Amino acid sequence: MTTEPKRIVILISGRGSNMGALISATLDPAYPARIVGVISNKADATGLKAAEDFGIATQVISHKDYDDRASHDEAISAAIEQMNADFICLAGYMRLLTAAFVSRWQGKLLNIHPALLPSFKGIDTHARALSAGVRVHGATVHFVTEDMDDGPIIAQGAVPVGLKDTEATLADRVLEVEHRLYPLALRLVAEGKVTMRDGTTLYSNMNESDEKALLLPVGRSRETSDQP
Repeated sequence: MTTEPKRIVILISGRGSNMGALISATLDPAYPARIVGVISNKADATGLKAAEDFGIATQVISHKDYDDRASHDEAISAAIEQMNADFICLAGYMRLLTAAFVSRWQGKLLNIHPALLPSFKGIDTHARALSAGVRVHGATVHFVTEDMDDGPIIAQGAVPVGLKDTEATLADRVLEVEHRLYPLALRLVAEGKVTMRDGTTLYSNMNESDEKALLLPVGRSRETSDQP
């Protein structure tokens, strides 16, 4: 029996580079999910045009048109329900979600964060990683819970931090990992191999390839990549 691909809605606020990675992955007929809509809280988000170029329906639901965060989230939730979404992926969505929204979509709401959680929650992760002197940095895909960047981890990807790294060079390498990691994590969720229950990530029916996707190996540092 053929299983219908899961229906995915993506929320963005800007260029949506991770959105692009997810769209590219879903172009593969064997991928277990399809992007059915992209919603932005900003009308000038450049990711909207990118989604439209792939024939994906887009909507702008501006937070400026609502009196409070709760009513804005209610409007977004209603739009997602109209699209019959199975899962929601945050891809550079720069708004904190209300507890009611998170509760409504619990276990179906994913985010990617540019750090190895639980370290460096919030913003300016690359600068903070450099300041802390960590030697390994990276990205995390996790289920979203009410507390920011605090949901159960699904998968992570790591990069080394070189002595010559700047915030910009480190950010570039982490973004490359993000673009690989998010589609892998979404695939596992869409296939039902990764679920969230009682605030914990559960894994089932995982094969060796699936397990490898849970932690992308450490890549090259800037120093290594500069070698001939």
